[in-house]
Amino acid sequence: MIRNLIFDFGGVLVDWNPYYLYDPYFGDHAKAEQFLQTIHAFDWNAQVDAGRPSAEITEETVAKFPQWEKEIRMFYDRWIEMMGGPIPGMEALVRECKARGFRVWGLTNWSIEFFPLVRDRYPVFKVLDGYVVSGAEKVIKPDARLYRILLDRYSLKAAECVFIDDNAANVAGAEAVGIRGILFKGAGQLKSALDSLLGDSPVGAGE
Repeated sequence: MIRNLIFDFGGVLVDWNPYYLYDPYFGDHAKAEQFLQTIHAFDWNAQVDAGRPSAEITEETVAKFPQWEKEIRMFYDRWIEMMGGPIPGMEALVRECKARGFRVWGLTNWSIEFFPLVRDRYPVFKVLDGYVVSGAEKVIKPDARLYRILLDRYSLKAAECVFIDDNAANVAGAEAVGIRGILFKGAGQLKSALDSLLGDSPVGAGE
């Protein structure tokens, strides 16, 4: 019996994308992509999501790529400009699931420095029954430890949970600890997948 739905944040509930900052800056998506790949931005941002201070990783990266100092410092100085809007349809879907009797949770790879900047901007976060942020735990998905932190903190049983993420490796990480996973491709696709998996009955029906 599925009782709990666990949602990733970035790319599932809300839109975060460094290109929102760097495409306008460089005036060209290809140039922005080349820059971000050259400085390994996604790799070191994952370290910040795992609890490493952004100032520390910034100085380290500037030392490696001094020719890009201004652009590197922009990453965290202007981080809020990487945020887009809510993922279309997702707040309504989360509310619908909760209204049907399912508990709804969050499990995100996000810096504890920066998540508080957006926590109150998106109403969907207030709908959740609870959530775990990787930066606070100093471990990121798909490490099994982060999923287990969520399960243990809220006394959830893995077999009673479904995890939704837009990253296939993170979905696989959930499945490795016994949580059923769904790879997110949009609110419509997710609604169909949940309807197929959960049926029309509220949680607890048939017990």
